[in-house]
Amino acid sequence: TIKVQNGKKATDCRQLSSPFFVLSTRMNYFCDTRVSTIRFTPAGVNEKQNSVMENVKRVPYGVSNFVEVVEQNQYYVDKTMYLPLLEQQPSNLFFIRPRRFGKSIFLSMLRAYYDIAHKDKFEARFGKLWIGQHPTPLQGTFQVVFLDFSRASGGSGSLAENFNRYCGMAMDLFGRIYESFYFPGFAQKMEEQPDFVSKLNYLNFHAAETGAHLYLIIDEYDNFTNVVLNEQGNEIYHALTHASGFYREIFKKFKGMFERIFMTGVSPVTLDDLTSGFNIGWNISTDYQFNMMLGFSETDVREMFLYYKEAGQLPADTDIDAMIAEIKPWYDNYCFAEESLNRDPKMFNCDMVLYYLRNYMNLGKSPKEMIDPNTRTDYNKMKKLIQLDRLDGDRKGVLRRITEEGEIVTNLTITFPAAEIANPEIFPSLLFYYGMLTITATRGNYVVLSIPNNNVRKQYYDFLLEEYQEKKYINLNHLGLMYYDMAYDGHWRETFEFIAHAYKENSSVRSMIEGERNIQGFFTAYLSTNAYYLTAPEVELNHGYCDMFLMPDLLRYDVKHSYILELKYLSSKDFEAKAEAQWQDAVEQIHRYAEGTRVRQLIKDTQLHCIVMQFRGWELARLEEV
Repeated sequence: TIKVQNGKKATDCRQLSSPFFVLSTRMNYFCDTRVSTIRFTPAGVNEKQNSVMENVKRVPYGVSNFVEVVEQNQYYVDKTMYLPLLEQQPSNLFFIRPRRFGKSIFLSMLRAYYDIAHKDKFEARFGKLWIGQHPTPLQGTFQVVFLDFSRASGGSGSLAENFNRYCGMAMDLFGRIYESFYFPGFAQKMEEQPDFVSKLNYLNFHAAETGAHLYLIIDEYDNFTNVVLNEQGNEIYHALTHASGFYREIFKKFKGMFERIFMTGVSPVTLDDLTSGFNIGWNISTDYQFNMMLGFSETDVREMFLYYKEAGQLPADTDIDAMIAEIKPWYDNYCFAEESLNRDPKMFNCDMVLYYLRNYMNLGKSPKEMIDPNTRTDYNKMKKLIQLDRLDGDRKGVLRRITEEGEIVTNLTITFPAAEIANPEIFPSLLFYYGMLTITATRGNYVVLSIPNNNVRKQYYDFLLEEYQEKKYINLNHLGLMYYDMAYDGHWRETFEFIAHAYKENSSVRSMIEGERNIQGFFTAYLSTNAYYLTAPEVELNHGYCDMFLMPDLLRYDVKHSYILELKYLSSKDFEAKAEAQWQDAVEQIHRYAEGTRVRQLIKDTQLHCIVMQFRGWELARLEEV
């Protein structure tokens, strides 16, 4: 949209001489000068169509405010059908989900729906959603206290002072919003109360007096204490959440004061430590009824992609099925309840889908990086909170096993105290809550927790990679150029010899040599840095499990070569006697894998290379294409 110069009417766009734009004379445009601006619209698109294009809903990437989404014409995936179901549950609910699954926008929707101060806006905000046609009697009947504990840990004071200051400000805001439901001067009296607990007591007294219905909503209820646990240590954390710790005492105040409570977070640690002080909460995190309450189903994703295609925001020839097929291995496959395994579809990570869509709309194709760079911050937070930098040998072993095998069979622990966070038996459950593992099967009374997708798998590889790089740095840019030669020219030898040499030089590997498994972990970590292949260890191919399958990413790169890699290890003392027999076994195995129909489907028209590498201890002894 460009302002008309000097009010002059332009009958041809090329008459405009302004220096700040150039129009291609090969494109046929018409101008609309009935208003003070000129709108350039491709010929053949009428005013009605143009109006539709202008009203296309924006992609709400990074937006966590429901009211902002619906009032500013942004796309909303309707989750309001869960509200009646939530009302049927106990009054005080905990709900845990990984980051970027839509927790904050769901709480924002909950707040907008039940808030009596916004009752008159129900039709405008919810009229086109499911709940708009099926409102419950509780709609617009509560005064809502909303707290976001991720904002409670910052400041120049002590932990207690910062927490008290934030929560006190939230209560002061409550007083201003709901003063008309109490008496003139209610807000000022609220502000005059000296601390958060006093403000709660003040509200409790007057709410009971007026018969007000109170709803407490807390976002990231575990964030404050998790930060304390990580940065201040277990002793200070224990002081906050046990005995007469202020955090524990505040939760005691919540009990009996609020008619309804809904809290979300990413970790069950705080939940367990607070239960004796707040023992009326009902945890619905692994309840199958709410398995799909957050995240996007495939139906949600398909409808959203189709909407933007029909609105002209995606190319007219966009293949929606191909888009979904591309993102499934990267963002899909989350399941949070055993009973949902054979009942519900798997769920997508919300923000990842929106990141992909936003890029596709801008570029007309998928993003160069399938993993949103902004999630790097989340990964670093997760590393701190589950203390990846302080893992003992047992938990490191668990992490390596998951990385190499892609899954672990375990008991899923619903909650656990902070004192148990270092327990290797608890560790897989902690990874589950952070979205690093998901439920894929059951085995008797155990669950099989697996790496859900390539996005998460890359985080595991990064953990191994960081560990190796700290011991012996490898230039990854140089390695990346070698991957290009592998993918497009079939020059593989230099790459594999380079990684094998790095393996030999890596002192951390040498000091904890574990044979073939260790070699596989090392190769997996470094091969995962390539852009042209989906690196998959232990893939089932033709009734066997190959050590490494480099599956070409043909949706984004015109790769010419693909690879199956078989890694074999013998100790130095056994090598001479067993090397030849082991080599022949490896050749037979890799040929069997290559003959599988699934391999042919995955590699398409690329040239497949079957590579066998044999190690004597930590030194490469033989490398051949067979």
